[in-house]
Amino acid sequence: MKLGFLTVALGPMPLEAKAEWAAAEGFQALELACWPRRNDRDYSASDLDVATLTQAEADRVRARLDGLGLAVSSLAYYDNNLDRDPAKRAAVNAHVRKTIDAAAMLGVERVGTFVGRNIDRSVEDNFGEFEEVFGGLVAYAGARGVRLMIENCPMTGWQKPGEPGTISFSPELWAEMFRRVPDANFGLNLDPSHLVYQRIDVLPLIPLFRDRLFHVHAKDMMVFEDRFAWYGIFNRQLGMKEWPLLESGFERARMPGLGLVYWEAFLMRLHDHGFDGFVSIEHEDPDYAGSEARIKEGLSLGRAHLLEVGGRFFGK
Repeated sequence: MKLGFLTVALGPMPLEAKAEWAAAEGFQALELACWPRRNDRDYSASDLDVATLTQAEADRVRARLDGLGLAVSSLAYYDNNLDRDPAKRAAVNAHVRKTIDAAAMLGVERVGTFVGRNIDRSVEDNFGEFEEVFGGLVAYAGARGVRLMIENCPMTGWQKPGEPGTISFSPELWAEMFRRVPDANFGLNLDPSHLVYQRIDVLPLIPLFRDRLFHVHAKDMMVFEDRFAWYGIFNRQLGMKEWPLLESGFERARMPGLGLVYWEAFLMRLHDHGFDGFVSIEHEDPDYAGSEARIKEGLSLGRAHLLEVGGRFFGK
């Protein structure tokens, strides 16, 4: 395995500066953010302008990263591919295809995205649209030697309060995705943190989906049991300002080692079932935010913990 991080965490910092810091810190890979240069998404960045990328520019980027000893684990563009607005959906789908084209130019094997959801329909009723949209996107990727993968985040509240904004957040739904689009180049960017607060044990899932595990997001999650007892399984429903300590719901994203994911067992299970790909820290920990120095501190802390408990699994 190789250890890297998703470059979204460092925001608008130039890719060259992100890469130099990553190499100096001992990271082995970068997961490059590829959102459109103009977008209003939170947790997004644009290290590559895939809409205008040329082969010459791709070759220059790749040569610089190679020179620093950094692999590119994936190109990342996570947005709503099933948006209820046909124009928005078409724009997102088109940008996914541009990101796939960029991956092919760079010689990068993986592109990550969300399935998303048409929020006007139930989760079950979205699967017909999913099959049509992702059947085409996965085929487009396969023709270019690229694997398309889905992160398993529920994105609750993304479009409607209390409602999952994607249809790909549980093993039940993964199985249906792969039944509908069975192509071998379609898989998961597995993030165990999103399973923690759903009370799903990730370890038994690894052998079940071993052939679909293309990439791993290393993000931890804390569940506060006192808040869970207050909100229940559907989490926070109201904006109750008189309860300031409960304002974030019962869960909080953390750096690896600061939450409930048992990373040593997780990495061992991945290794034992043949995973030899990329583990990429996705930094969304609010305790390590607010400044470049603090963000870097969080990334370094996450790297240190993963190497402490699983260094034997990470190759040169």
